[in-house]
This record gives sequence, C-alpha cells and structure tokens, in this order.
Amino acid sequence: MLELAFRKAKPYLLMVALQWGTAGMYLISEVTLKQGMSRFTLIVYRNAIAALTIAPFAFFLERKIRPKMTISIFMKILVLAVLEPILDQNLTYLGMKLTSASFASAIMNAVPAVTFAIAILLRLEHVKIREVRSQAKVIGTLVTFSGALVMTVYKGPIIDLFWTPKSSHFLHDDHVSNEKHWLTGTICLLVGCSAWSCFFIVQSITVTKYPAELSLALWICLMGTILSAAVTLVAEHNHPGVWSLGWDSRLLAPLYSGIIGSGITYYVQGLVMKTRGPVFVTAFNPLCMIIVAVLSSFILAEKLHLGRAMRSCCY
Repeated sequence: MLELAFRKAKPYLLMVALQWGTAGMYLISEVTLKQGMSRFTLIVYRNAIAALTIAPFAFFLERKIRPKMTISIFMKILVLAVLEPILDQNLTYLGMKLTSASFASAIMNAVPAVTFAIAILLRLEHVKIREVRSQAKVIGTLVTFSGALVMTVYKGPIIDLFWTPKSSHFLHDDHVSNEKHWLTGTICLLVGCSAWSCFFIVQSITVTKYPAELSLALWICLMGTILSAAVTLVAEHNHPGVWSLGWDSRLLAPLYSGIIGSGITYYVQGLVMKTRGPVFVTAFNPLCMIIVAVLSSFILAEKLHLGRAMRSCCY
C-alpha cells in the first residue's frame, strides 16, 4: 500500500523538487550575469559540466537498455540542442540580465500554456470541451496568457515587503533599479519561453523513440556544448578573457546550472514525461516563480511590483 502510494506521488515529488532546484539556478545566474560574466561562456560551461556529470551514470546504468542511435533520433537531439541550450538559454539569460530573476521566472510560466497549445496542434493532447478537466486546462491557458500580457505591459507600483533589505550584498543598486531595457528583456524571455515549450514537445516525442533518459540528456548536453562553443567563438571573438573563471559566482553558476539546471533537469523531465506527458511537467512552473519571487526579494533585495503580484494571484 505504501509503495503504491509513493509510486503515484513520485512524479509530483520529483517536479516539486525540480522547481526548487530551478529557482536556485535563476538566482545564481542573475548574480553572475549582472556581475559581468558572458552568457555565451556560461552556457558552454553549463552544458559541458552537465555532460561530464551525466556521462558515467549514462554509460554504466543504461549500457544494456540504450537503443541504437539512428539518423532520425540524432536529428531530433540536434533540434533539442538548438531549442534549449542555444535559443532558450541564450534568450533567457539575456532577458534575465535586462530584467530580473523573479521577472524571468514569472514570464516562463507561460510555458505550460504554450506547450498545451502546441500539444493540441500536434494531437499529443486531446481536448474534450464537455469534460471538466479539459475546461480547466483551457481556462488555465487563457489565464496564463492574460497574466503574461499583464506583466509585459504593466508593472505597477512597488509593494514593500517587511523582509526585503534596502540593498543587496550580491548586486549593486544600479543593477537592481536598472529598468532601461525592460521591454527588450521581456521580448527575449517570451521568445525563449516559446523555444522551451517546443523543447518539451520534441523531448516527449524523442524519449519514446530513445527510452534511455540519462543517455538522451547526455546527448543533448554534449551537442549543446559543441553548438554553444561555436556560437561563443563567433560572438566573443574579440574578448578571449570571457573564458576565464574565478572562485566566485563565475564558477558556482556553471557548476550549479550544469548539474541541476541541465543534467538533473533533463533526466527528471524525460523520466516523468514517459508516464505523464509534457503538459504535466510544465504545469509545475508557477511554483518556481513563487519561490524565486520570495528568495530574490530576501536575498537580492529585488522589489516586487503590483503587476508581478497580480500575475502570481492568477496561479
């Protein structure tokens, strides 16, 4: 009885734990990006560390169940590497640098709605409008899009929280209050959100053809490393110093985001998707937004605006 209950609760527990890990990645990444680290090199190191972390587990644990690699599967992996490490991570990091970690995590809550819409178009998700469950999904999608629109066009006044310090030890005041490129950052986040949604759909299709979650995650990270390194060599060819690391957030961010944000995340997502599908996986994203909003206001002294609070109430 207890084992059966744990088996049913396992997907929920995994996704809740994943949101806490992702929240930490948002905060650490914001600090290191606003302290000057190149987002291009952060992505290279993130995916390289993730690949190195996953490799031994994938090799030993899945050596007997790993399917044969085909051209069709490899092309899907290549698409996954372009959608997530290249498009989503680049645009999300840029959008986060121009806005904030809490805003970025909030905008990314449009992912369940976008994923749901794409899944319907591809007939991976079926809607029976007379069923309460389907009605709830449709209403939730509309509310999510409305919330994203509210956050894009309306920030509102600052809400003073008693635990928010006047300044942060990690970010300078000019970084905290800089809102010059807010609209540009929002557009980057929305495009990154769409790329991430497409990633979930393609991943759910690929994992059925290549049911070795660790090996699939390894391939995504490996191809992401190669492609992002090529992009970095072009984008930062005049700045060779961007490849240097230090004993600070410039080392912590790649380690944390590589192990937690990419390696473990890809594996857990693939594991849960096999039984629950992509829409279930993305449905937990709002929890990450709440965690980031609370922690960023406490640790980074970020100000909570009314528009962001209205968005949270939608969930």
